[in-house]
Amino acid sequence: MKRRTPLLVAAGAALALGSVAPLAHAAPEAKAPEDFVALRSVDPSIVQDMRYATKVNFTGRRIDGYRDPLCILTRPAAEALHRAQQRLLPQGYTLKVYDCYRPQRAVDHFSRWAKDLGDERMKAEFYPRVAKDRLFADGYIAEKSGHSRGSTVDLTIVRRDPPTAAGPPVRPAGPCYAPQDERRPDDSVDMGTGFDCFDTLAHTDDPRIQGVQRTNRQLLKGTLAAEGFVNLPEEWWHFTYKPEAYPDTYFDFPVAYRSVYGN
Repeated sequence: MKRRTPLLVAAGAALALGSVAPLAHAAPEAKAPEDFVALRSVDPSIVQDMRYATKVNFTGRRIDGYRDPLCILTRPAAEALHRAQQRLLPQGYTLKVYDCYRPQRAVDHFSRWAKDLGDERMKAEFYPRVAKDRLFADGYIAEKSGHSRGSTVDLTIVRRDPPTAAGPPVRPAGPCYAPQDERRPDDSVDMGTGFDCFDTLAHTDDPRIQGVQRTNRQLLKGTLAAEGFVNLPEEWWHFTYKPEAYPDTYFDFPVAYRSVYGN
């Protein structure tokens, strides 16, 4: 006759008494509040080039929390972007967004990356003149981001009917502040630097930016300001809609279709 181990005896007793603990289940994924929307549901004409859902960003990796290439915003911010788009379309331009709502887990990813001083794979393009150990001190990376509150957006302007070409030039991406034809190919009008350029030349009103580059920055800034957006002076692409719906809340639901559309 086989002897049952104490563990089996205990399990059998628990079954007999109906006291076995239920199986553990993973906590449901956080969803966006009801007043968050996918931008394309408000204005599908705005171009979306969601960089953090790809490896084309200053880390060289897809960022935590970006499951789908989707712009999510609070509804007031999305509707204000729609109004700005209506101002630009008759002039032959359209808005293009690079980033919108950003979950806290993505901000945490940026922080971990900034502290890893051995990973400089994208330095030559995005921060060639800044030491990586200065990214926090110089304000390029932070532990919290206004993007996580849902009313901040990174964006640019592109022509509605760009000149036809055989295709983007095949070349290494030069420094983000290099002349436009030497930077990473992008259909943005010339803003003087690329998106996410960690350099003082990216300051919206840097006096070294003149001519058509300055005109393009002022077109973007003026168009958005007319609809309630406030620019971050250190980044020509960064705007926050005021008043913010959630001025003190940092959300962490993923950038995903399920977050706003459900199952």
